[in-house]
Amino acid sequence: MSEPTNESLKSAPSAEPSHGRETVVSAEGVVMEYRGGDGAVIRVLDEVSISISRGEMVAIVGESGAGKSTLLHVLGALDRPTAGRIRLAGQAVESLADEAIDALRNRTAGFVFQFHHLLREFSALENVMMPMRISGEEESVARGRATELLQRVGLGGRLHHRPAAMSGGEQQRTAVARALASRPAVLLADEPSGNLDRYNAELLHDLFAELAREQSLGLVVVTHNQSLAARADRVLSLTGGRLVESDVHGGS
Repeated sequence: MSEPTNESLKSAPSAEPSHGRETVVSAEGVVMEYRGGDGAVIRVLDEVSISISRGEMVAIVGESGAGKSTLLHVLGALDRPTAGRIRLAGQAVESLADEAIDALRNRTAGFVFQFHHLLREFSALENVMMPMRISGEEESVARGRATELLQRVGLGGRLHHRPAAMSGGEQQRTAVARALASRPAVLLADEPSGNLDRYNAELLHDLFAELAREQSLGLVVVTHNQSLAARADRVLSLTGGRLVESDVHGGS
């Protein structure tokens, strides 16, 4: 991957949705610091600002250890930043209690990780139904939604297969369907194709590019894969704790 330019993003996210679309997640002036083993403070994110709209796919690239996963976790309200503001589906996160953050995240954000984390004793259909059943959805409704999603990701013939009977690519597409079950406003993916062969990775990359528009959600993907990054509408590099424009050209 080519080196990013040196010009950082200068402006905080606008209060208005970009291109007239609803902003589904934004960060303004976000700082994340940790204390190292020697007691020194390590600043992983340094005044990061970003705004993602419905129907938009944004790729975040950068060296290993740059803080990409940390940024994704902050955007998805899995971690609280040291400073700065996060808005998830229009709701300011920093003022909420932990329980309220959990509820907001469960309603509005879906996550896909490098490893699918499927429940191996359950079928693909049951795995996708699980978050809906936990949230109180009726079984018939959850089953219908899960079936529809699995068909959409190309697994209509694998509804009753358990993970052990599915390929790595099929398991990861099941994880994508599960992440979409609650109709999230934003889907956050961390190296989603990092554990797949090239063929299955390309299937997944195509799927991500289509889902942002079809499902009208914001999609943020952390990746080292240039093929996946090139499918995004915008590509940003996390360098020295700051987001900078990348010269990898996104969009189709």
